[in-house]
Amino acid sequence: MPAPLTLLAPVAGTVVELSEVDDPVFSAGLVGAGLAIEPDPAEGALVVAPISGTIVKVHPHAFVLQHEDGRAVLVHLGINTVQLGGAGFTLHAALGDAVRRGATLVTWDPVAVEAGGRSAVCPVVALDGARDAMTPLAQVGAWIARGTELLSWG
Repeated sequence: MPAPLTLLAPVAGTVVELSEVDDPVFSAGLVGAGLAIEPDPAEGALVVAPISGTIVKVHPHAFVLQHEDGRAVLVHLGINTVQLGGAGFTLHAALGDAVRRGATLVTWDPVAVEAGGRSAVCPVVALDGARDAMTPLAQVGAWIARGTELLSWG
């Protein structure tokens, strides 16, 4: 069994249960367990890597980082934001890049996402991770700073 992997909060904001996310794929845990963050209007525009790893999937609104031990983490910026076609998102890393946790990966405008009628909530999901393998390191309902420990996996 691999050592526990600590996931950092990719954005600043309020910690939310994944089950409360208004998307059945995330709320039912179909892709894995985790938490979500409702981004702070003032500080939620900068998105950092929650773990060190390689970018194995990247879209303007979402990315997957794979740790050297094979575990992968998905960060999704907002709900139904794929419909924006990348508008309002700026990528600062590319597919195949090796990144350190805390590195800036994306900037976006969660306020504009919400103004357009979409949720800006950001699921942070341990892909294929079991709920009982996750230990929350942040209190649901509490504000969390970007780069602060969010979850322990393992």
